[in-house]
Amino acid sequence: MIDLHYAPTPNGWKISIMLEELGLPYVVKPVNIRVGEQFSPEFLAISPNNRIPAIVDHAPADGGGPLPVFETGAILIYLAEKTGRFLPADLRERSATIQWVMWQMAGLGPMLGQHGHFALYAAEKIPYAIERYRDEAARLYGVLDRQLEKTGAYVVGDYSIADIACFPWTMTHKAQGFTLDDYPNVKRWYALVRARPQVQAGLAIGKFVKEPFDEESRKIMFGQRAKEVLGKK
Repeated sequence: MIDLHYAPTPNGWKISIMLEELGLPYVVKPVNIRVGEQFSPEFLAISPNNRIPAIVDHAPADGGGPLPVFETGAILIYLAEKTGRFLPADLRERSATIQWVMWQMAGLGPMLGQHGHFALYAAEKIPYAIERYRDEAARLYGVLDRQLEKTGAYVVGDYSIADIACFPWTMTHKAQGFTLDDYPNVKRWYALVRARPQVQAGLAIGKFVKEPFDEESRKIMFGQRAKEVLGKK
């Protein structure tokens, strides 16, 4: 059994989708990031960076005690290795898959996250920041589009953790003011991945329901109160 410490965000969806794709038994442990539960001592014990998601594997391959894993790239690789799925065994294909997972972790996710923050959530709209991150997000969509044109299928050819890593962040394209018509290969791939029943099941896990996104939530989610919540003055 795997515990999934989770909130319904692009990063959270990566792991709920992966677990659904693998068919592994798991229990969702909701983390309400709007009220600061990600700063609780219990959560920090398994995710020291106070970010969701994280997992705890109660049946690790070494037969030892429960094993916590944090950071989505590390979780995807761990689960792929645990099950022997969605990460090729071939040296070159495996290397390419991990490269694209790292590309998402270092580029696509952070840049779309920053653009979303400054364009949609920041109380003060700063034109330079919005333009800077929009331009970088557009560049990264172009990188992904060219890769998908090259493969003609999924990110590295066959469906893999590279697709599971990238897809949830592209789900924000409409909210962020991008159209996939500008990226025809991403548009084709997006529809292909979105249609997978396991992807749909992963996206359906939990929602922010009837919870106000007020100024206090904004401060907690965007870090202004992190030191206070962690008890560090």
